[in-house]
Amino acid sequence: MELIRGLHNLRERHRGCVATIGNFDGVHLGHQAVLGQLAEKADALGLPSTVITFEPLPHEYFLGDQAPARLTRFREKVQALRRFSVDRLMCLRFDAALAAMPAQDFIERVLVDGLGVKYLVVGDDFRFGQGRAGDFAMLQAAGQARGFQVVNMHTFRIGAARVSSTRIREALEAGDMAAAEQLLGRPFRLCGRVAHGDKRGRSIGFPTANLKLERQISPVRGVFAVELFGVAGEPLPGVANVGRRPTVEGVENRLEVHLLDFDGDLYGRHVQVDLLHRLRDEQRFASLDALIEQIGRDAEAARAFFANKYSDQA
Repeated sequence: MELIRGLHNLRERHRGCVATIGNFDGVHLGHQAVLGQLAEKADALGLPSTVITFEPLPHEYFLGDQAPARLTRFREKVQALRRFSVDRLMCLRFDAALAAMPAQDFIERVLVDGLGVKYLVVGDDFRFGQGRAGDFAMLQAAGQARGFQVVNMHTFRIGAARVSSTRIREALEAGDMAAAEQLLGRPFRLCGRVAHGDKRGRSIGFPTANLKLERQISPVRGVFAVELFGVAGEPLPGVANVGRRPTVEGVENRLEVHLLDFDGDLYGRHVQVDLLHRLRDEQRFASLDALIEQIGRDAEAARAFFANKYSDQA
């Protein structure tokens, strides 16, 4: 998959494609349905498929610190999109200039002159351009005038409700990892490079792999049974804390993973951690000894979860 950062990096060879536009936060089942339709049409027309997305996400630009937590950082989104036959990912920087661009200008500059789109798939609630004035009807009219087809991807539902990033965030906040997995089509995953921590876990008998979350707001918080990928023998079962570690006066969100029955060096490795089951909320303990006792109970609870999980898979 080719990553194109900004209109200024478009070349003549990028013209002529089938495309879709959206945030694609989480790359959930609704997004995957769009990507599947895109791939089918790209194959039928013999054209590359292009996903157009934004960085930061538009609501992050407008809401700042009040924006809801991301499900996927940009790097995680890129990794997820690689699995769905996407040929090109075009990332537009969402800044004051793009926010002020009239919808008709977006169509002309990005879709017509920039990409030469022949077929466009958008969600049924898609809005774009200055003041969100652009909609499906405007795109369809422009397509008829400029020679590209526009199709409406109808809402993808599980049960009676629409699959959406908002619904997934609500499931994660409630600790319902099974519901989040059902909507995502995979377990909720955090990724990062293992960094040196304060070595406190090793000193108390529970060494941890520490990952900075690299995000202002985490969509999850608490203690989880997890599986770690990116090392030999994967997946490796473990127990993880996501949060600020209030008992030891932590100040930044961090993912700390204690792997069960593992003794190795993971420093510098880029790993992926699937959060499978929330064991409890993050909490402050009165003493380090109380924390150590609780970590022991968490590890046993994780072992019990995995014993049941693996027996079901046998």
